Amino acid sequence: MNPEFWRGKRVFVTGHTGFKGAWLTMLLHSLGAEVYGYALPPATEPSLFEEAGVESLLAAHVLADIRDLPRLTAALDQARPDIVLHLAAQPLVRYSYREPVETFQVNVLGTVNLLEAVRRQSTVRAVVNVTTDKCYENREWLWPYRENEAMGGRDPYSASKGCAELVTAAYRASFLAQAGVHLASARAGNVIGGGDWAEDRLIPDALRALDRGEELVIRAPNATRPWQHVLEPLSGYLALAEHLFEHGESFAEGWNFGPREQDAKPVAWLLGELAKCFPALNWRSEPSDLHEAHFLSLDSSKARQRLDWQPRWRLRIAIEKTAAWHQAWRNGEDMAEFSAGQIRDYRQAPHGDGLGAI
Repeated sequence: MNPEFWRGKRVFVTGHTGFKGAWLTMLLHSLGAEVYGYALPPATEPSLFEEAGVESLLAAHVLADIRDLPRLTAALDQARPDIVLHLAAQPLVRYSYREPVETFQVNVLGTVNLLEAVRRQSTVRAVVNVTTDKCYENREWLWPYRENEAMGGRDPYSASKGCAELVTAAYRASFLAQAGVHLASARAGNVIGGGDWAEDRLIPDALRALDRGEELVIRAPNATRPWQHVLEPLSGYLALAEHLFEHGESFAEGWNFGPREQDAKPVAWLLGELAKCFPALNWRSEPSDLHEAHFLSLDSSKARQRLDWQPRWRLRIAIEKTAAWHQAWRNGEDMAEFSAGQIRDYRQAPHGDGLGAI
């Protein structure tokens, strides 16, 4: 993640009003990029986008649906970006059971629309399509998933992201590679961080229960996930975009961005650590009939070796940073400045096992 590379770059971010998109916008702004956004209005109240004043960091943005190809094409034409980062999505597993058609429309056809709009735009050189670790066919085995594993998904959300990966591969091979547009996909695990108020996510649900004085109900206390702070995969997406822009097709493929293997932890462990920051937090388990993977982790060796990307914050630090953000918000602090401070801390943190800062 090279600040000299990003300074002055025109970057088009879809999903910039969401949790990851808002953090990505703040990170890009800290690197000197000119950021253009395209997304629906924030899906939650409150939202990180509003609480951290993210709109003020944008060169321009359009509030519209990723399924609206004419508006998306017009927004991309107006921005004339160098780089596109596609985060707009329906990101929730349980919601996908309630609204499977919407989930497939947004995650699959939305990806088609984005890549079709890119195909019509002459300025774009690099595109990163953000999918998920859940795009893999989950075999419930103990080994981390590598980029060459089969796509799959038993629930609508996971399947939609597997489909989005196939769309990415098809557009790369059929249209974009020969046009000099370098397209890759990025697969990350469960992210945590300040400012996430989405439903059916562990940390937001825990903090909501805490603030209301209620007991948290969890579905699968022993389910293991590759938890990491949101800034970890975002820095990976930017490292990937840099390599696509500067080195081209040799990086135009799928990439995993996961935590250290020892930071893939069960749900109950994560809640125990969060309770050290908020001792009033209580929870109980109620099993669900809906299918979710019990064990899931990623092998990020390729990103470490070829992109020189590694996680910076251990999971305990990520939990502490998340708790600190929420407490600052509770206290009425300036969350734009607080968030910028956490980004500065992250950029100055040791790279991997103490290899430097960005």
